[in-house]
Amino acid sequence: MASTPKKRPNDDATRPGHEGQPRSPHRNPAAAAARATARRAGQVFKEMQYPHGLHPALVPGVSIEDQKVRYGIDKPILVVVGLTIVAFVAWGVAAPHSVLAVSGAGLEWIMTNLGWIFNSLAIGMVVFLLAIAASRFGRIPLGLDGEPAEYSTISWAAMLFGAGIGIGIIFFGPLEPLTYYVSPLPGLYEPGTVEAVKGALAQAALHWGLNAWAIYAIVGLAVAYVSYRKGRVPLMSSILTPLWGGDAKSPGARIIDGLAIIATLFGTAASLGIGALQIAGGFELVTGWSPAGNALALGIIVLLTVGTIVSAVSGVAKGIRWLSNVNLMLAIGLAIFFFIVGPTVFLMNIIPGVIVEYFGNMPAMLSATTADSPEVRAFLESWTTFYWAWWVSWAPFVGVFTAKISRGRTVRQFILGVLLIPSSIIVLAFTVLGGTAIWIQRQTGVLVPGNDPANVPAPEAVFFKVLDQIDGGNIIIPLVMVMLAVFFITTSDSASLVNSQLSQRGNPHPNKLITAFWAVCMAGIAVVMLLMGGRDALQGLQNLITITALPFAVVLVLMAIALVKEMRKDPLMIREGFEHVAIAKAVRHGIEEHGDNFELSVAPVPPDSERAVGAEFDSTAEEFTQWYARTDEDGNPVDYDYGTGTYPDDVHSPDAGDAAASQDPTIRRGSTAES
Repeated sequence: MASTPKKRPNDDATRPGHEGQPRSPHRNPAAAAARATARRAGQVFKEMQYPHGLHPALVPGVSIEDQKVRYGIDKPILVVVGLTIVAFVAWGVAAPHSVLAVSGAGLEWIMTNLGWIFNSLAIGMVVFLLAIAASRFGRIPLGLDGEPAEYSTISWAAMLFGAGIGIGIIFFGPLEPLTYYVSPLPGLYEPGTVEAVKGALAQAALHWGLNAWAIYAIVGLAVAYVSYRKGRVPLMSSILTPLWGGDAKSPGARIIDGLAIIATLFGTAASLGIGALQIAGGFELVTGWSPAGNALALGIIVLLTVGTIVSAVSGVAKGIRWLSNVNLMLAIGLAIFFFIVGPTVFLMNIIPGVIVEYFGNMPAMLSATTADSPEVRAFLESWTTFYWAWWVSWAPFVGVFTAKISRGRTVRQFILGVLLIPSSIIVLAFTVLGGTAIWIQRQTGVLVPGNDPANVPAPEAVFFKVLDQIDGGNIIIPLVMVMLAVFFITTSDSASLVNSQLSQRGNPHPNKLITAFWAVCMAGIAVVMLLMGGRDALQGLQNLITITALPFAVVLVLMAIALVKEMRKDPLMIREGFEHVAIAKAVRHGIEEHGDNFELSVAPVPPDSERAVGAEFDSTAEEFTQWYARTDEDGNPVDYDYGTGTYPDDVHSPDAGDAAASQDPTIRRGSTAES
């Protein structure tokens, strides 16, 4: 970038002594020198080696859908992780009390020594993501330059809303606030008081609100960025390659993807377990039949897992997804039912107060640690830390989903949308469901006699006991059971699909039998959780989730570091760096040489010139260029035309290439692939 003085009238048209005669360029040594300099600088640029002749600052981005990728079963991951889970399920079925003892000891050790990791993660991710959104990185698109958002804002918000609706809201919606009302975080407020009403709802909002979605958002943001902006397969290991290099076949990459599979299996198995418990509870209310232990819940897990497998192998996934959309509408209708038939005025009055209480008490709620007292430690172990671990285990599953629906959004839009939209809806849902339960308790005292925490009903029964106190509540119990069953199948189906992709190198169309295998593994884990916990099934969930999520919590921290490192080298950031340096240098030289009045122009200069914008930037370094060099399915370099978005050396036409790719299940490219 160079500065050019403003032209004066006739400055180039005449010169003294030769009025009216044009100035000859050949008699101007300065102009001749400038042209020679420009030629030399231009020649240097032409001699620079860039992939496909494209400067890294001008790359529009690379989508995984346009890459040539050969997918396949990652046998080491499938065998090692699969055998580990099968062995665990066999151990749990044969000796559930042994699993409970070992996992209890593991939980005790983690809470004593490493519980701070989960709490720090829940706090740190919110701060980190908001800082990224407010920074220059917020302008980076999750897709190609100029690519429009794949979904309209309304549709995107609706799908994010749907991501937050599931078994957990029905199971914990009334239970959790009611429990906090009679047994709060020690020292926060007195149980059973007016202060406890808003305090209990705010505590539930903490566990399901911003902090939870920040854990999901870091995975979703990273997956969307590397898949739709950097052209890498949507694997957890793909996000971390900037830290140590290598590819999906390296031992480190396989460990990362294996940990993601294990975390997802245990996290979603917990949801399946509580879903089966609640369906069984509703069945007992409707029929009056009460089998011993969790026998009915175990039978429900088996039955619904069969439904999941049928969905996975028969191609009826679209029907299941349609059914899940209907389920979403029913869930909204259920919340409206509670709002209208329940204590409407009470809920309308308390919602604003809960929001204020949520943000007002957030520092006190987040600052609680296991070192405060044995009572605080017990609360965190049962609730807060357990939740942070649960969200970590769900992060690969929900993160991949939010990434898929957010293509074309900017980093800032993604962060603000994922943090605010689902959490707002969930907080409102918990306020409606939990507020209704607390109102009934304050009016009648029938839910928890004497406000004694020891009298809180079995977790799976609380929702139905609340319905029993609402006019017409018993009528919708069968509908709730159907909703839970559909949530069970869709959750199991979707989570199994994600695990199947992770074990098949990111294949967007994974082998259905492997998908079914992971569904069976998930059901087996859910069975073990119920067997080891007995009637206190939540204990089994808490133990196993906290233990299995810990390694992946460390992965999330590394993911954040890798993401920042990657975004610093984004083409948009490179251009922005050039802009700042160019304008700063040009303005300084303009003032020095021409005073107040000058204009800016672009002209080539030698690399060693003090006016060279990129004098200290090596644009040919592999760290800036290697990522957009196109290769074939075997990793060999191939030509690519970024202007037309085609591979000139393809032996087939674009249409024929797509057809060939669609016929080969191991190769997905272009319009035939889904990331």
